Amino acid sequence: MGATDAAFAGSIPAIYEQYLGPLLFEPFAEDMAARLHDVAQGRILETAAGTGIVTRALVKALPPGVEIVATDLNQAMLDLAAKRLQAPNLKWQQADAQKLPFEDASFEVIVCQFGVMFFPDKLAGYREALRVLKPGGRLVFNVWNSLDRNEISRIVSDVAGTFFPDDPPRFIERVPFGYFDPDRIRGEVQQAGFENVDIEVVDKVTQAPSPREPAIGLCQGTPLRAELEARAPERLEDITAKATEALTSRYGASAVENRMSALVVTAWR
Repeated sequence: MGATDAAFAGSIPAIYEQYLGPLLFEPFAEDMAARLHDVAQGRILETAAGTGIVTRALVKALPPGVEIVATDLNQAMLDLAAKRLQAPNLKWQQADAQKLPFEDASFEVIVCQFGVMFFPDKLAGYREALRVLKPGGRLVFNVWNSLDRNEISRIVSDVAGTFFPDDPPRFIERVPFGYFDPDRIRGEVQQAGFENVDIEVVDKVTQAPSPREPAIGLCQGTPLRAELEARAPERLEDITAKATEALTSRYGASAVENRMSALVVTAWR
C-alpha cells in the first residue's frame, strides 16, 4: 500500500462528502444501521468513520441510550464530520483501527464501513476489534465487491490509467476495490480469532445528477488525487474532464444510474 493510500486531507474530505457521500456511501450506511436494530443499550465503536456518513445513520436509527464512539485515522475527516453532527450520545475521536486506544471488552458492537481495505495490517485490525469487543459482541463491516460489479469506479480508474500508460495510477483497483474475495476475508477474520463469520452480497442503486459529479468525486475526493498530482499536478482537471466524457459516453449526459455491489461481513466474538 502506498504512503498516500489512506490520506484524506486538504480539500479531499469536503469533496468526498459532497460528491461521493450520496452516490456511494449513504445507501450502505442505511443498510449498516438497519443491521443493528436490536441494539438497545451499551456502546458502539465505529472505525474508519470518515466524514460521519454511517455515524449519522447510527444516531438516527438507534436509541439515545446507545453510546457511539466514532473514530478515524484522519483528523481532517473527523473535523468535517463533527461540523455536520453533534449528539449527546456521540463522541468523535482520532484513532488507528490497528492499535485502538480502548480497554479490553469495552464495546458491544464495532462497525466499519469501507474501511478495512485501507488497513495495511488487516489481521491487526481484526485482532484489535476482537480485543475490545465484549463476549458475544459482533464486528460488522463492509467492503466493495469487484470493480466489474461497480462500473462507474471502474470507468474512472481506466480513464486515469490512459493518461499514464507507463505508470498507471492503481489506487482504485488496488485499495478500495482490492479486497473482495470472500474466502480470503473469512479466513483472515477467523485467523484473528472470530469463529462465526457471515458474508452477504448487497447491491445498491443510486443516481448522480450528471456524469460530472462521480468524476469529480473519484478523481478529486479520494487518494487517487494524490497519485494523479504526483504524476502531473497540472492535469487533474483534464483527467476529471476525460472521466466525465467517458461516463457521458456510457450513461448519457443527464442523470446517471450507479449500480454498486459490496460484501457485508458479520463476525461474532
